[in-house]
Amino acid sequence: MSVVVITGSAGLIGSEATEYYASLGYRVIGMDNDMRQDFFGPEGTTRWNRSRLEKNLGANYVHYDVDIRDHHALSEIFLKYKQDIALIIHTAAQPSHDWAAREPLTDFHINASGTLNLLEMMRLHCPEAVFIFTSTNKVYGDRPNELPFLEQESRWELDSGHPYSNGIPETLSVDQCLHSLFGASKLAADVIVQEYGRYFQLKTVCFRGGVLSGSRQSGVQLHGFINYLLKCAMTNSSYTIFGYKGKQVRDIIHASDVVAAFHAFFQNPKRGGEVYNLGGGRDSNISILETIEWAQHITSKKLNYSYCDQPRTGDHIWYISDTSKFRKHYPNWSIQIPAPQIMELIYDENKDRWKV
Repeated sequence: MSVVVITGSAGLIGSEATEYYASLGYRVIGMDNDMRQDFFGPEGTTRWNRSRLEKNLGANYVHYDVDIRDHHALSEIFLKYKQDIALIIHTAAQPSHDWAAREPLTDFHINASGTLNLLEMMRLHCPEAVFIFTSTNKVYGDRPNELPFLEQESRWELDSGHPYSNGIPETLSVDQCLHSLFGASKLAADVIVQEYGRYFQLKTVCFRGGVLSGSRQSGVQLHGFINYLLKCAMTNSSYTIFGYKGKQVRDIIHASDVVAAFHAFFQNPKRGGEVYNLGGGRDSNISILETIEWAQHITSKKLNYSYCDQPRTGDHIWYISDTSKFRKHYPNWSIQIPAPQIMELIYDENKDRWKV
């Protein structure tokens, strides 16, 4: 049986990919040690999602409670399955700007050194496999904030005639700008994934995601804003907007659309460290104020929110992904679930868990 290795398998994208490939008949080897709970406390745990996968997928899912910084533990797993590994999907990460600033060594070792460990596993044990890395738009640092934004009633925008009005392309410089320590560690990982592809001619790819969302994310204040905001609305908890008048714009992509892009690449992979921006693009984007309006509409509750004039360090004023490069290479892929529908799914699928 062909094997798919997925790190962060109990997280949002990892669990979506786990279910998808198990449904196709692959044996999924999942790695997740629930460090999200260490990062964000009990609210951030993914234990519930791991239990759901183990219950629903049976023998098609094998879970390892392993840390991707542990080279020896990874070696044992890859040696066991190396003959059958067709695909590695690397989604495990420390995902928060603020947390990274508190523990930069831990952040870098997880995001950069952990990624290097996995690339070495591929090179040594299964070099014909495909390696998919879940990178981030934060590799561009605050460079997008230099664009000439126009203030509208509920959002910042670019003039329709601007070269980037359709979104940020992969050619935007990642150099000489403020990244946050999280952005820097993810950029280091992004570059090493490219390098293993180019130098060793391996089939590696970086997907630089916008806001990845879906109903199975353990959203917290420091990460997963759509889920967290909806949870606040559903549970009558307070929410804080940080800077930019709440008009900052994010493109939102559902986990299933992310995994569909992964699978398109897996079916027709390229060697040499390809890079794609991946997000909702112009088909699925929303500002904080617009998100609040939709949340109140969906939940029929008024969100209790406050405003802090200080934005988070390195945060984007406006970020929409230009996905034209990926769509050109894989024309059958497109956004299937836009932002408002994503929010409705999060609400419907979490009403019992969040005791609405």
